[in-house]
Amino acid sequence: MYNLTKIAQLQFITSDDCALSHLEQIKLVLNNGVQWVQLRAKNMDADSFFRLAEEAKKMTEHFAATLIVNDHVELAKAMHADGVHIGKNDIFPSLARQILGDKIIGGTANTLADIQAIEKYVDYVGLGPFRFTNTKKNLSPVLGHAGYANILQQMQVKIPVIAIGGLTVEDVETLMNTGVHGIAISGAIINAAQPEIKIKQFLNALESYVSTAI
Repeated sequence: MYNLTKIAQLQFITSDDCALSHLEQIKLVLNNGVQWVQLRAKNMDADSFFRLAEEAKKMTEHFAATLIVNDHVELAKAMHADGVHIGKNDIFPSLARQILGDKIIGGTANTLADIQAIEKYVDYVGLGPFRFTNTKKNLSPVLGHAGYANILQQMQVKIPVIAIGGLTVEDVETLMNTGVHGIAISGAIINAAQPEIKIKQFLNALESYVSTAI
């Protein structure tokens, strides 16, 4: 049985394409109630990323929040991050599990077959994209509501699924109704005119869904 309590329903992913630095993005979301941060920096050398990750860890620890490092498994282990998120073309999750032990491991998926290939080794799956987004290059085929519903209905192992890719506040209720555990957000928050308000809107939408579902 997967531990749903340790997988946040709102996950924030830092962006390279933003006026704010990664640490400024993290400070912003933590100050406004986000409890899960994935540090994703693609345009940075290993040493710089390690220093950035160490600072990010100090910030998330202060807020008792979860820090997930994107891709860098060995670095995540060295700096005692809470876990790692692995893309489809990165290290295979079974090897990451050998390296990280019981740390949180997330994996990217676009199809049911993708999920089935990694479900034994990961704690959650980032499934997407929901719709087109500029945040990530080389996108897999867009799923939409119907794609999520179809995949979730066919899943035999009920691993937590996090929807990702161009999500808006208005999408939350319908997506949660497909059976996803939560959502991952980047540009919709950090590029908003008033990101503090946008964060609250996402948190309230998730809280309202949970309250209605109980």
